[in-house]
Amino acid sequence: MKILGSTISKQPRAVSNGVRSLGGALLCLLPILIASSTPPTLLEKVQTEGVLHMITLNGPSTYYEGPFGHAGFEYDLAESFANDLGVELAVTDKGNLKAILEEMPTTEEHFAAASISIIDSRKPIIHYSLPYTTTKQQVVYRRDEDKPNSIEDLIGKDIVVISHSSHAATLKRLQAQYPSLTWREEDDIESADLLEQVHSGLADISIVDSTAFITNKAVYPKARAAFVLDEIDEIAWAFPKTSDKSLLNAANAFIKQSIEDGTIEHLRKKYFSQSTVDESNALAFAKRVEERLPQWVPFFKDSAKEFDLDWMFLAAISYQESLWNKDAKSFTGVRGLMMLTTATAKDLGISDRTDPQQSIMGGAKYFTQMRKRIPADITEPDRTWMALAAYNVGLGHLEDARVLTQKQGGNPDLWEDVRERLPLLAKYAYYRNTKHGYARGWEPVNYVKRIRSYHNILVWHFDNKNKNEASDLEETLSTEAIKKVNDSMSRL
Repeated sequence: MKILGSTISKQPRAVSNGVRSLGGALLCLLPILIASSTPPTLLEKVQTEGVLHMITLNGPSTYYEGPFGHAGFEYDLAESFANDLGVELAVTDKGNLKAILEEMPTTEEHFAAASISIIDSRKPIIHYSLPYTTTKQQVVYRRDEDKPNSIEDLIGKDIVVISHSSHAATLKRLQAQYPSLTWREEDDIESADLLEQVHSGLADISIVDSTAFITNKAVYPKARAAFVLDEIDEIAWAFPKTSDKSLLNAANAFIKQSIEDGTIEHLRKKYFSQSTVDESNALAFAKRVEERLPQWVPFFKDSAKEFDLDWMFLAAISYQESLWNKDAKSFTGVRGLMMLTTATAKDLGISDRTDPQQSIMGGAKYFTQMRKRIPADITEPDRTWMALAAYNVGLGHLEDARVLTQKQGGNPDLWEDVRERLPLLAKYAYYRNTKHGYARGWEPVNYVKRIRSYHNILVWHFDNKNKNEASDLEETLSTEAIKKVNDSMSRL
């Protein structure tokens, strides 16, 4: 300072102006210097690192591997949030709800999305987001037993629920009014396991989310809905209890916008709507053979010739996919006669998947590629049936079913053996130990069955037509054929 002082004394006016300029500059820079010394918020860290970490559960209503990539209500919503932030979504499966809730106070993950109900007792350790959907508490019983209609009817029954769940909390509240009400809670279990226990007679009653019941009821047909409790659970994301709410606030803004713009409702319809199965009958199929199929026959024949396929087999696949409706579109975004995704169409070199000729050519190419990927030891016709199953559910899940078949003493190269194990991929006790996790394993079984039925009827019809033995499929389908189609046809 002394040296500076002596310098100042020698050039008082010039130095004085310089000091004033320096002081002004420092004042201008002060906010920037202060800001730069402030630690970044969690939201800023996420956006800087480019990754949003989510913990969840592998299952039908949350997160699973579908035929066209990862899927699930929670996954789709979280991926949209990550896209909104401009980052990638990283997912970790924690196995069960108890593990998620116990880890929340100390987790390094950013948030949990696993159909988590808002419960007051959890609030000391969890920041909840805004609720983005609701679900009802569904009482489930076995169809061979008397249907319960009230809480009184549950007394004395073997009731099983997931521990730490909102259903367990509800039973505890009800016990104050009904002291004789008892139940058991299990940790390493999920809704599908509860339905299986009721289905198989290992429990009398269970309580599950209404959404979980909808997504699993096809696997456990003996588990029936009894009545809905008055409790309505609000579902939200869970964040660690910290003072930094920047990411939570961003999530709340995203959820609010997603509710307003219809994103949430779209996902609810996609995953939780009651089954929209269109129970087609033989007459509807026959009518479409006469009215819809003829215009596409040249395209089916050209594509079949290109890839050495039976055109009627290709037509059967298309009927199952779209009912031969060129404008068909699903909630998952697949479109056209062969219901191709945007990504699949691009990989196949298809510029317009809604164009009938391109769609059929793309579907034929995709099926041919899938059949080539089936292990060489598998011979026909099993090779074709497994390729169809993989076309529907994905090759990874088919391999999981083949591994399971071998473990259980079956032949992994026979479709008859593999199709018995595919539905097991929807059961937690099995899919928890597979490479690719949960799958709607009953769907590829039904998918193959329907296509085989359609193909057989088309072959029969056109063979007779070529022989001039029949001209009207509606009039010539036998009673047995009608029953076969009625039993096997449905629009999923």
